Amino acid sequence: MSVTFETIRLEHVGAVARIVLDRPDRLNACPPSMAVEIADALSRLDGARAVLLTGEGRAFCSGADLAATGTRSIGGGAGSYKALTESYNPLMLKLARLPVPVVVAVNGPAAGIGCSLALAGDFTLAAKSAYFLQAFVNIGLVPDGGATWLLPRLIGKARAARMMMLGERIGAEQAEDWGLIYKAVDDAALMDEAMALATRLAEGPTVALGTMRQTLAKALESDFASTLLAEAEGQARAGDSADAREGIAAFLGKRKPQFSGT
Repeated sequence: MSVTFETIRLEHVGAVARIVLDRPDRLNACPPSMAVEIADALSRLDGARAVLLTGEGRAFCSGADLAATGTRSIGGGAGSYKALTESYNPLMLKLARLPVPVVVAVNGPAAGIGCSLALAGDFTLAAKSAYFLQAFVNIGLVPDGGATWLLPRLIGKARAARMMMLGERIGAEQAEDWGLIYKAVDDAALMDEAMALATRLAEGPTVALGTMRQTLAKALESDFASTLLAEAEGQARAGDSADAREGIAAFLGKRKPQFSGT
């Protein structure tokens, strides 16, 4: 069933679900209602085997919309807590637990919660003109959207502190150099490269890819023995899939596998 959203667009391009943040007049600032709509869209993939998340216009996401009812400082600290626990945090958890790969195409500034969204993918590509910003210190707030968990794991404590406590902009090429993102690309090539990567992932063994992303997430907070067990459990799930049978048959038959996503 087709659903019309107010702040985003959901488009299906082959086996890729393309989610576009669609408030270009507000630089795609993200009120709680947008977070809820993105989460809703992620529940309506309709068989899509990969997700591509991007923004409309000249920004990816400029952060939470401070003018929107129920956002951050609206209503003081209680308003911030409500917006995070009821809207933003459930979205970030849904992205983390999604059983299909996620590609993010950062077409412009990614600030605040937009920075967290931009880094939530398995592969984040950014236009060379784009930048990443933890802007909270500039308005007397603290990072959220999982930034304090994610950033030190991606770039280390010192660089995470630099982003969060000094509020420095990190350009796309520097972000790639730091390992913050997968790749910085020419602006004109961004969407083509992102869609090509999302399509490649969508044509892969979906059960195995979904298990990989979930096992990677667990490994970031588990000891070695627990990770070994999680790998064994994941291998059991993947090994029972039709794609694993196809992959082995193709390997033995010296042909390219045709994965179905099951």
